[in-house]
Amino acid sequence: MEMGNQKQNIIVEVHVKSHSTAKLSEVKMHVLALLNRHSMVFGNYRWTEFDEDFLRKHVESVAIVDLEEMITQPLDLKSCSVSVHIFTLNEDGPSTLSLEDDEELSAANHWLLPAAEFHGIWESLVYESGVKTQLLDYVTTTIYFSDKNVDSNLISWNRVVLLHGPPGTGKTSLCKALAQKLSIRLSSRYSYGQFVEINSHSLFSKWFSESGKLVTKMFQKIQQLIDDKDALVFVLIDEVESLTAARNACQAGTEPSDAIRVVNSVLTQLDQIKRHSNVVILTTSNVTEKIDLAFVDRADIKQYIGPPSEKGIYNIYLSCLEELMKCQLIYPRQQLFTMFELETMGFAKSEVSEHSLNLRNIALKSKGLSGRALRKLPFLAHALFVKSPTVTLERFLEAMDRAVDKQREEKVNLVNGI
Repeated sequence: MEMGNQKQNIIVEVHVKSHSTAKLSEVKMHVLALLNRHSMVFGNYRWTEFDEDFLRKHVESVAIVDLEEMITQPLDLKSCSVSVHIFTLNEDGPSTLSLEDDEELSAANHWLLPAAEFHGIWESLVYESGVKTQLLDYVTTTIYFSDKNVDSNLISWNRVVLLHGPPGTGKTSLCKALAQKLSIRLSSRYSYGQFVEINSHSLFSKWFSESGKLVTKMFQKIQQLIDDKDALVFVLIDEVESLTAARNACQAGTEPSDAIRVVNSVLTQLDQIKRHSNVVILTTSNVTEKIDLAFVDRADIKQYIGPPSEKGIYNIYLSCLEELMKCQLIYPRQQLFTMFELETMGFAKSEVSEHSLNLRNIALKSKGLSGRALRKLPFLAHALFVKSPTVTLERFLEAMDRAVDKQREEKVNLVNGI
């Protein structure tokens, strides 16, 4: 399949086992041979079982990723350009980044990427088509422009992403998943990734009188990480409005000098850090009206992340049910159609299983629930309405339907203070 004269590029991610001592070139050779044996694929596909000893010994999975689901015919990999990205997960958990002379103050959490803790988050997040791809393309372009020595005085970019929207839509998770994905995709350019999650509330609330100095110290620590040019560094500032809430305090007449110092310090540090080609600042906010305009102006991408659509909800539930069938909590395994297949068939009852239609009705009823609530719902359905080790798909869907009703009832009671 070609796009004009250009071959379609297929991304293949290879998760190598942590104990493997195989050379990357050797792994790649065997993966390409696997793709050659199974060259016809229909959309994204993941191999976790292999037909040869080398792959069984050294590789956890081989995945074809990021293909648009609207592909209506099989792809012949032999006619495509294939990019293979090989990675091993870092099993260490987060370390704490403390500030000098402030060992009790946990300024940030720090992970080496790709991290086992972040594995699978990217696939679990379901948004409108294009959101995740756009974010990947943005960061890739920032690196590309830097490598090509594009004059940033003529063409400006600040290496700052702002994800905003209501709580529970997965903004923080998307930042972690984006950093993980890019550390894999850019592994030929950078030896490893680093992810720093700044504890905004520690820096800007409890220690407010000293927060201007603490911001500077925090970014000095980050600068030490950036100085290693073999590392791609991601800095997450969650709930970034806590940085600029200081100016609201200023307008209210409380602690104006400290308020201005905090915001000015953050903006100064962002302006300094953008000179380095191996850093990306990721920020999130639930309340954009509180963010200082000077900060908003520095964000290259201001991406709204809203509650999932009906299609997104269906796909989230589908992935949950597939997992429960894989673990045999739902038994026997039964086929459920994807939303794309349902749309293609026009929801015709003669062709579509009743279970798929029931799931679609539950998805429709679930509109307005956050992604966080949706991922919790199958657990609540089992805990509250199944109460047995295994259950049929039909009975589990009934339990999910009741769990949605209960979630909606609880939401109303919370609003009404009952």
